[in-house]
Amino acid sequence: MLVAAAVCPCPPLLVPEVASGAAPELDAVRTHCADALGVLAAARPDRLVVVAPAPEGGRGVFPAGSSGGFAGFGVDLSVRLGEGEGGGRPLPAALAVGAWLLSRAAGTGVPVEGFGVGERTGTEECAETGRSLAGSADRVALLVLGDGSACRTVKAPGYLDERAEPFDAEAARVLGAADVPGVLALDAELAYELKAAGRAPWQVLAGAADGAGLSGRLLHESAPYGVGYLVAVWS
Repeated sequence: MLVAAAVCPCPPLLVPEVASGAAPELDAVRTHCADALGVLAAARPDRLVVVAPAPEGGRGVFPAGSSGGFAGFGVDLSVRLGEGEGGGRPLPAALAVGAWLLSRAAGTGVPVEGFGVGERTGTEECAETGRSLAGSADRVALLVLGDGSACRTVKAPGYLDERAEPFDAEAARVLGAADVPGVLALDAELAYELKAAGRAPWQVLAGAADGAGLSGRLLHESAPYGVGYLVAVWS
């Protein structure tokens, strides 16, 4: 069953080497992500799954030891998802960010694997995936990666959309409250229009947490670069 979850954003800019001179701008986000990972460690899971948005070809299971990197962002930096033999596919960018976050965390030395979920995956399929992950071990923890809308300002990747801020506010509310029905009620089509890649991973979390009786806490909410970043913990 699910015993804990950490929700973090996944821009490659979280990695200081990728952000370069802009690295200090996301220091607060990095700090809160580290705090969230501390909650996972404290839960003493016997299995950790990193769930993240992924493009076609990067979906499904990534076994322990799978590797990736940030060469596509001009940085010669490789990461590995836990200890193991890995597989034949490189980690998609969001899972690589997750691997980087875990590499900086203390006390998370448990079996770990990744799972990439498509941005347009339907709500019920996401929830069913979450239920399956939660049932895969006695004590499962999830590191759930995904950004909110990318339409908060005119300079945002998706330009300005007046629906973006209310969407992010509702996402922050339901994630901060561990509100399973509320997370499942997030509009998948609206999320896609707002480029909110976190919607599908968040709904995987909701499926995993159904019936687990977890409480939530919102640690951070911001929108640098016009993109919604949320950090929350469920335990």
